Amino acid sequence: MTEAIINLETVNPIEFFGVNNSKFEILKRKFPLLKLLSRGTQIKLSGQPDEVSAAQVKIGQVIQYLERNGHLSENYFSKILGDDEQGDTGNEDPANNDILVFGPNGRVVRAKTQNQKLMAQASEKNDIIFAIGPAGTGKTYTAVALAVRALKNKAVRKIILTRPAVEAGESLGFLPGDLKEKIDPYLRPLYDALDDMIPSDKLNYYMANRIIEIAPLAYMRGRTLDNAFIILDEAQNSTELQLKMFLTRIGSSAKAIITGDLTQIDLPKNQKSGLFKATRILQGIEGIAHITLDEADVVRHRLVKMIIRAYDKDQVREDELEEKRAARRDQATS
Repeated sequence: MTEAIINLETVNPIEFFGVNNSKFEILKRKFPLLKLLSRGTQIKLSGQPDEVSAAQVKIGQVIQYLERNGHLSENYFSKILGDDEQGDTGNEDPANNDILVFGPNGRVVRAKTQNQKLMAQASEKNDIIFAIGPAGTGKTYTAVALAVRALKNKAVRKIILTRPAVEAGESLGFLPGDLKEKIDPYLRPLYDALDDMIPSDKLNYYMANRIIEIAPLAYMRGRTLDNAFIILDEAQNSTELQLKMFLTRIGSSAKAIITGDLTQIDLPKNQKSGLFKATRILQGIEGIAHITLDEADVVRHRLVKMIIRAYDKDQVREDELEEKRAARRDQATS
């Protein structure tokens, strides 16, 4: 007779045992020759050595899956226990293959649109992704979810979120407070996304221990960003030199997502957005993916799609008028 104790301290016991111990009953039926007792965050196994060993392996796979994903359906729980060839519990439940990460209180963060799903797929095969599209298409939110998933899966050691601190019609100098207080409003969307995906106590721990860093783009100069998942948000407001600086900071064991909206550039008129050049010259390089999101990906208020469509039509009209003016000027000078 052999005994073993398995600790469940790294996962939510309710997710492991199930409502009214439904999953624990499945575990008992899988190993009928074992005596299984649950006490708090521990499971005690008693039985023949080979049976105990087999149960430890399967329970370990369940724990590993829960550590990575936070949630496990009863069907997939049964599949892990019953499929001796399962082994790789890093694969998500096929019924939940659009789930990116589980947030506090079981909140499910999904890739809701086709292009958001393409972002998730591209992150598995590429180290750098450019995600370009208008406001409300979930570029930043999806990128943050992918970064949080990589951290939970221990694929990276830290997350670095950065944005250019560029005024949108307002001056930083006129804002109250010290430098951090002036800059934090520009980084607020990143904080909001993290709040949806990580419990507040754990998020505070990550921030305090620099496992998650949020900083203006200028703070990246001179650093080598390795073993990290890095997101450059609002990249349309970075200059050519800034974007080149950022891209050359990326270490050998890092992933990066660059998001931007080329229709909302807040740079001074005498400065060019580096995003135009980067997306043009970095096409066709293995390991760099380019995802374009559009109005079909908008997940905000239904009117946002109509607003984007109206602005796009107006921009087309303005471009046509400018072409006509240029043609008239050419005729006048000839």
